[in-house]
Amino acid sequence: MNASRKLPRLDLAILLAVTVGAGAHPDHGDPAASLLPIAAPVPGKAERKPANSVKITIEGDFRLIESNGWPDHEPGEFPRRGNPNTPVPQKHSFRVPLKPVAAESPQRRGGWWWGVAINGVPFEPGTGETWNNDPRSGWRYEAATGFLNLGLDEHNAHVQPNGSYHYHALPTGLVEGLGGDGKKMLLIGWAADGFPVYTGMAHDDAKDPKSALRKMKSSYRLKQGPRPEQADGPGGNHDGRFSQDFEYVKDLGDLDECNGRSGVTPEFPEGTYYYCVGAEFPFVGRMWHGTPDESFNKGDRPPGGQGRPAPLGGAPRGSLEDGPGAGPGPGRGPMPVIDALDLNKDRVIDAAELAKAAESLRKLDKNGDGQLSAEEFRPAPGRGMGPPPE
Repeated sequence: MNASRKLPRLDLAILLAVTVGAGAHPDHGDPAASLLPIAAPVPGKAERKPANSVKITIEGDFRLIESNGWPDHEPGEFPRRGNPNTPVPQKHSFRVPLKPVAAESPQRRGGWWWGVAINGVPFEPGTGETWNNDPRSGWRYEAATGFLNLGLDEHNAHVQPNGSYHYHALPTGLVEGLGGDGKKMLLIGWAADGFPVYTGMAHDDAKDPKSALRKMKSSYRLKQGPRPEQADGPGGNHDGRFSQDFEYVKDLGDLDECNGRSGVTPEFPEGTYYYCVGAEFPFVGRMWHGTPDESFNKGDRPPGGQGRPAPLGGAPRGSLEDGPGAGPGPGRGPMPVIDALDLNKDRVIDAAELAKAAESLRKLDKNGDGQLSAEEFRPAPGRGMGPPPE
């Protein structure tokens, strides 16, 4: 399926329920290469892409990580819907302490890379997209919850305007290249404070390396009920489209507010603090347990990969999608599919409404051709939802 025509996640799930019930290496300076004839482009042949380059060394009390930022797996195709940027090799140079120390309280920094994967690709959990394009509102869109399509590829990554490829959640291609998750704790990177980063699979007993592996549970949860009524806010219910829709509850899960815990790992048999990158919010930690190194400071480059903020009051960059619990509210138009299915307008699609889904969805088929086009199931343009797909 063409990525630019992909259905929103909930739409696709509903429609299915109704119908069913790293890259090539460049030449290495071979003198003979200049004597070879230049081949004409072959139609349909993939263009040669850069190769991953990463160098990790120890210097004094620090681990130095230098890379070109190109992944060791095939990245998604860019530009793409939601992300108009093209990935290009970078000159990343990161430094993390070999013996990180916990800070008195969790540390936050704006406009910094959160960490770097062992393949040299940085992690960045936050986005630059805010409600009404107003950073002062405090409502910042999430990249990985399915409501705002920022063009993440199959590896949970996308590209900044300067061409920097980066991860917003679990780097699936990297994990697959390391042999997959679940056989042992898998080291996938280093946070800016020097503590190691693993996938979401860790020992049931944090102090026992022989205990079974299981998926770590986040201690964040979706807030219940409506968002605060405020003139400079989105209104509606907490549904996960904004970072502020979630709250931390101590000991609710296995991980702390930085999305980490202390315990033994294959690389640290005596124990260490470590972070987990998982499939639920916060995906990648939003704070540091220790003090991040200045080398992760991006300066004036905005987070999220979308460039300069759009004009105040307009639709956010990317493409808004229908999602669980979505509904009309200030700053966004109605969701046709949700509205059609939610017969009693309680913002819950119950069993009775699902049983009538086929009949309800037929009402959206304006041209009577027996199928729903993007123009029919997406919100109308000019309603705060951004333009229809190209």
